[in-house]
Amino acid sequence: MYILGRDSLVGADENENQRRKRPRLSTTDELLKNAETYAGGFDKGDLPLPPARKVAVLACMDARLNPQKILGLEEGDGHVIRNAGGVVTDDEIRSLAISQRLLGTEEIILIHHTDCGMLTFSDEEFGAQLEADTGNRPEWTARSFTDLEGDVRDSIRRIAESPFIPRTDRVRGFVYEVETGTLLEVS
Repeated sequence: MYILGRDSLVGADENENQRRKRPRLSTTDELLKNAETYAGGFDKGDLPLPPARKVAVLACMDARLNPQKILGLEEGDGHVIRNAGGVVTDDEIRSLAISQRLLGTEEIILIHHTDCGMLTFSDEEFGAQLEADTGNRPEWTARSFTDLEGDVRDSIRRIAESPFIPRTDRVRGFVYEVETGTLLEVS
C-alpha cells in the first residue's frame, strides 16, 4: 500500500516510521488544546462569584463520577469539592466553611460511590507503604473505609458537628452506583 506524500509516493511503512518519530503529545498538552477551544467560545465571564444554586457538593475524585453532569449543574451553579473517597477532612471543613460563610451556600450534597478505591486498603497499610517507600510516615491519614454508607453517615456527622459550618440542617448524602448511573440517598 502506498500513500501520497508531499513530493512523491511514500510507502505506508515509511509513513508509519515518521509518525513514530514525532513526539507524542502528553495528555496535559492534549487537554490544553481542549482548553484553548473552550476559551474560544467562552461566554460566561460575567457569572457572579457566589454560586447561583447555593449548593456545595463534596464528591470522590473517581474519574467515573461526574457530579456536575449527574446533578445537572452548570458553570456558576455550585461549588464542587473533590478528594479521594469524598471524605470529610479538615481541608473539606475549611472549604465548606468558606463556601457557606463567605459565598452564601446553604446546602451540602455528599457523594460517595460503589467500587471505590478507598474500600480496598487500610490507613495503616497505606501509611506503612508510604513510610517504606519514602522513609517518612505522613502526618495525615488516607481516611479509607470499609462501609460505604457508614462513611457517608460519618461525613454528615462530621459536618454537623463542625462549629465552622453554620448551615448543617440541609446536608444530604448519597451513593452513586458506577454500574448503573443511579444516585441513592443514604438515610
